[in-house]
Amino acid sequence: MAGLELLYHSVVRDLVSPQDALVCFVHWELVRAGYKCLGTGDQGSTDEKKKELLPVGWNGNQELYTLRYRSDNNQKELLLKAISVDASLIINVMNCQSEQVVDLTVHLDDYISSDHLQQYDRVFKKKDELRHLVESVIISPLDGMKQRTAGGSQREKKSVQPAPSAQPRTDTSPLYIPPSIPQRQSPWSDPMAPFATGGDDLDPFSDRRGGMIVDPLRSGLPRSGFDPSSGIPGQLPPGSVPPGARFDPFGPIGRGRAGPDPDHLPPPGYDDLFM
Repeated sequence: MAGLELLYHSVVRDLVSPQDALVCFVHWELVRAGYKCLGTGDQGSTDEKKKELLPVGWNGNQELYTLRYRSDNNQKELLLKAISVDASLIINVMNCQSEQVVDLTVHLDDYISSDHLQQYDRVFKKKDELRHLVESVIISPLDGMKQRTAGGSQREKKSVQPAPSAQPRTDTSPLYIPPSIPQRQSPWSDPMAPFATGGDDLDPFSDRRGGMIVDPLRSGLPRSGFDPSSGIPGQLPPGSVPPGARFDPFGPIGRGRAGPDPDHLPPPGYDDLFM
């Protein structure tokens, strides 16, 4: 990884903790991605210059690291904050123009050897994996935002051409609802057919009819002229049952039927005078 070794040796005397080594690593990955460091702190000064080196006092606060970066074309500015929590380092990078924020939490013992902070060839564990982690979680999302924005502006300029087979609409009303086409119902099969019973239940997508529910109106057997869609006087208003729907009468049809006699089922001992 060209350049990281030189950077590490330039600050090796200042390294006192594994989080220092990790911040140094992330700093160099940002430099490789086209950013230069402006300095420490949230606010900049008028005389600051972009540099590849870490600024003086960059690790003065071991609990919170704050660094600012600017791209080579001066179009993007980043604010990096790294917070030390127990044995991990939480890295937070914000694009100051778009306020896009990315976060990365690294367990220090997985990638930094605390016993070899002064030896560059032994301080980093799984260097390639750590580099891929920083690029995929921090650098790629920040750089990809610009690419997606540029790509989106180009896609907006493209006009959508209608398909050749599409028919032009003749209506102009936004409330237009196309008319529905009624589906022709398949003919009712012969109820006496040996394999008609249960046909709908076995294959509901076929044209066969005859489910387990007996339809008295379509059974093919002689039936009375009763039409449930006309309603039942005193019980069912007209129109409650759609024409041709399956309907099982829920009670005797007609008026003047005899009601229950209270003496049919007398309670036990009803004729007991002492009850």
